[in-house]
Amino acid sequence: MSDSSEVIWNEARQRFEISLEGKMAVADYQIENGRMLFTHTEVPVEFRGKGIAEKLVLAGFAHARERGLKIVPICSYVAAVLKRHPEYQDLA
Repeated sequence: MSDSSEVIWNEARQRFEISLEGKMAVADYQIENGRMLFTHTEVPVEFRGKGIAEKLVLAGFAHARERGLKIVPICSYVAAVLKRHPEYQDLA
């Protein structure tokens, strides 16, 4: 897998995604009352541990900031990423 995997915002499916050799890594969200609720993050087993999930989540955080949305980390992984990145604490 190359590190040039691009994060795509799939607005219709309410998720951020990266295509990985025919499989999909995703960070799902819902928009509710000016908040972006991150509900689920998943990376195919063979691609885990390579920073893909964090790349998806950080793209979601940047997206939220651009649109003036607050972040609600329902997914425990998203909560962990938020803790590791104090530059996004103002969105929580």
